[in-house]
Parts: sequence; structure tokens; C-alpha cells
Amino acid sequence: MRKMTSTSSAIVLVFGLTFGLTFGLNSMAQAKMTMPEQVSSGVTAVDLAQRQAIHWVSVEQIEKSLQSQPPMAVGFDIDDTVLFSSPGFYRGKLEYSPDDNSYLKNPEFWEKMNNEWDKFSMPKQIGIELVQMHLKRGDDVYFITGRTKTKTETVTKYLQEDLNIPENKMNPVIFAGDEPGKNNKISWMNDHKLKIYYGDADADIAAARELNIRGIRILRASNSSYQPLPKAGRFGEEVVIKSEY
Repeated sequence: MRKMTSTSSAIVLVFGLTFGLTFGLNSMAQAKMTMPEQVSSGVTAVDLAQRQAIHWVSVEQIEKSLQSQPPMAVGFDIDDTVLFSSPGFYRGKLEYSPDDNSYLKNPEFWEKMNNEWDKFSMPKQIGIELVQMHLKRGDDVYFITGRTKTKTETVTKYLQEDLNIPENKMNPVIFAGDEPGKNNKISWMNDHKLKIYYGDADADIAAARELNIRGIRILRASNSSYQPLPKAGRFGEEVVIKSEY
């Protein structure tokens, strides 16, 4: 019995010395540790969870919301909605007006953009998914752009190819123009009796609201040449999740 007590005491003593030494060394290390220089306010898990209260929707949710409705006419903006067309616009700015945006009023630029430079545009994945969803439903799909109209154009051809639209389902692109203080898309949207219109710009959502149709926001890619970026969801509209690409 005494032998066991002595052994236990020895173990406790060794453990105490070891723990004390380790604790002492850790305390010394912590005392000598210096924090890095603060370069920003940082973020907590709570901060990350407090996102803006936006009405996010997915393609699947939009499709489900239309299940009980018959085929309809829907419309899409083009630039930054179904196409990432910044390469052409960037080149146009450099070539025609590097110091300002007057190239957007230059007919030569629009001839190039509407007939050649969309070969450098990339189809947005969200555009493909939404267009295919509506075609599967039997909807009529129209593309209404604010681009200036030119005598000839290949935009229709590129959209058909890039978005995988059958030839018999492809409607010619509608060039609504871009007159200051006037939203020419509204008349076209009304003429084709659209029920839904997708766009990245505030003007797209405003046009839909003007006609009391469903305006759904597509996110503009952060590296778009069209700056500043709009505030998606600012009007309470639906915003398609992961639609920046």
C-alpha cells in the first residue's frame, strides 16, 4: 500500500513539474508574440451572414413559378445580360475615343460592333440556361438591345450560335437605339406583349415596371467595361443568383 502511494506521488510530481514547465514556456512564448500590423477592419462570421436583403432567385425557381402558365413571350437585353461583350466595346473606346465615351455615338463603331466584333464576345452561362429553359417551355424569345441600329448586323447570327437556339426559334435582334432621356425598349416590349424581361441595367427593370411586366435582374460582371456597376435589387426586383457569368 505504501509502495503504491509513493509511486502515485511520484507520478503527480512529475506531471506537475512537466505541466508547470510547459505552461511557463507557453506563457513566455505568448508574452513575446507580437501581432501583425492591422491593414483593415477585418470581418467576422456574423458580418458575412449579414448580407443585403435581396430577392434572389435561381433558374429552377423561375421555371417552377411558370409551371401553371401557358407559353408566353419573353425578352432579353443583350450586353452584360446574355453576352459579355466588353472586349468589343473596350476596343471601340481605344480606337475611336480613348479619352471619353463619344465612341458610343460614332456610326463607324456600331458598324464594327454589330458586324464583326461580337466574335470576341463570350456568351454568359446564365443566358444559355435561361434561354434554353424558356425554349423548352415553348416560349417565344426576343432580344431587345439598346445598341444603335446599322444597315447590316451579325448579332442575330452570333446569338443563335452562342445560345444554342434552333434557327426556326430565333427572332431577329431588335435594335431599340439609345436616345438620351428616352427608353425605346418600352414600345418594343409592349408590341411583342412580353410577360418577362431580363436585363442588367436599371433602365431594363424600369422599362418592365412601366409596362407592369415581370422584370428580372441579371448581374453585370464586375470587369465589364460598362461602369459603374448597378445596384441589383434596389427596386425590389428578383435577381438571378450567380448570373454575373
